[in-house]
Amino acid sequence: MGWRHTDALTRAIVCGFGLAVAGVVLHRLELLLVGAPLLVSVLLTAPPRGVPTVRAARLADTVDAGRFNEITVDMQPGEGAVFAALRMPLPSRSGVGPVHMIPAVHGPISARVKWSTWGQSDYLRPDHLLAGHDGLYVLGPVVGRTASHTVLPPVEPLPAAPLPPRAAGLVGAHRSARPGDGQELRDIRPFQTGDRLRRVDWRVSLRASAAIGGEALAPGTLHVRERHAEADADLVLALDTTLDVGRKIEEWSEITPGSEVRIGGSLDVGVRAVCSLAAAFLRQGDRVGVIDLGHPRGGVTPGTGKRQLQRIRHSLVLAAQRVTGSGEPVLRASQYPYGSTIVVLSAFLEDKLVDLTVQAARRGNLVLAIDLLPTDLQPDRESPWGESVKRIVIAEQKIRLAVLAGHGVPVARWEDGSAAAALMRAARRRPRMVRR
Repeated sequence: MGWRHTDALTRAIVCGFGLAVAGVVLHRLELLLVGAPLLVSVLLTAPPRGVPTVRAARLADTVDAGRFNEITVDMQPGEGAVFAALRMPLPSRSGVGPVHMIPAVHGPISARVKWSTWGQSDYLRPDHLLAGHDGLYVLGPVVGRTASHTVLPPVEPLPAAPLPPRAAGLVGAHRSARPGDGQELRDIRPFQTGDRLRRVDWRVSLRASAAIGGEALAPGTLHVRERHAEADADLVLALDTTLDVGRKIEEWSEITPGSEVRIGGSLDVGVRAVCSLAAAFLRQGDRVGVIDLGHPRGGVTPGTGKRQLQRIRHSLVLAAQRVTGSGEPVLRASQYPYGSTIVVLSAFLEDKLVDLTVQAARRGNLVLAIDLLPTDLQPDRESPWGESVKRIVIAEQKIRLAVLAGHGVPVARWEDGSAAAALMRAARRRPRMVRR
């Protein structure tokens, strides 16, 4: 695609030539003085030369939601271009953005953009049009190549709560019920065969020897310090991805595969909660995993470290793209380690999910339920049954939460900050073991 003349050039030639001819024929000097300079200036205006290029500097494949990033477009307009129309995003939002009229200058053109939502995002499409003097020649419009990347869910600071240790670990950040080489004192007992000398409490041993009148340490007077073993703990975050419900009930059935999540909806709040919980407990050395209740193969096995947090955030973005609004949740015993702490995040609009949560608690796991249903539900105003449907939904959901509480599963909400406190209270009591 090259430079081409516009209708302005045709009108200028016709008007200039017409006024000049009319001035000569009608013997009107003023018409000749207007038409001749116009015709001469148009004929002397050379078309722009060169092949302009507009290229966007590619960003990283992944960015964090809630942070500012600078988008840069390098423009080389060529010789003769005066102004350009370039599509750039606004600083307050991401996306392809509106068209901006700017001078055709050589060099980079930048825009600072903040991604407020997470998921797959198209952050730039540099459509452009270049024009010469007075708009007589233009090049374009040219449709730019769309640039997209993955916006990872944000990680909000959250204080981590102590978790009950899992018996399989020998090291970790949590106190175990069995003796070991930890830091917290468990008991002081007499010396036994196999005890290490560094565990001997000499003060207690000397007092025991003096109590029986011995001048030296007599047999049976040596005492050792017994400490709790430090074990690792597993936290499994089970997110309900079968539904994404928002405040407006009439929009619940409008979800389609691959669509963006609703801002403030159950899935949006759940993903942000999972990221915050995972970051908090990974920071203190725990093993954290994620279960996709809608797609059992889409979860992340428990692990540690910063890479584990990145795996979890990427898996959550993929899980949001698979929401179909149908299907049954799946939570098998093989998906989480024995004795791990399980946090189920859901709106609890299905009885099946309640049954799965109760079964996980009966297997001896510490289970916490986080309610993601929006508190300010809005009924369908166009339906005469809208208010009745809202009351039925809330009533049924309260019954399901009451069933969970009756089986010893604490229920909390994420918005009011009670989830961390509920997890801390639940961690103080040992889960009840049920044998079958």
